[in-house]
Amino acid sequence: MNISTKAIVSNSEMIKNYKACREKAESLGKIFILKNNQPDAVLFSITEYERISVFIECLESLEERDIAKVIESLPKEGNRRRYSIDQLLNDIK
Repeated sequence: MNISTKAIVSNSEMIKNYKACREKAESLGKIFILKNNQPDAVLFSITEYERISVFIECLESLEERDIAKVIESLPKEGNRRRYSIDQLLNDIK
């Protein structure tokens, strides 16, 4: 996963300037919060959360063997393209 440096904030910045961090998450979709220079949390905008929650709910409804098929169909390296739920469901049929 490639993470833009624009999407990284420190834990102390998050505590001191929550509103600005929330606005950054809204414009970027999500921000990554570091604590002691290590990944600690991710703050999603509500729009991004709603977008990925549909995918998560769909995955939760699948059987383990179907999830394995989806994972196998995703590229292992390089630029990853975005998949729609319909595309993923078609791949496992």
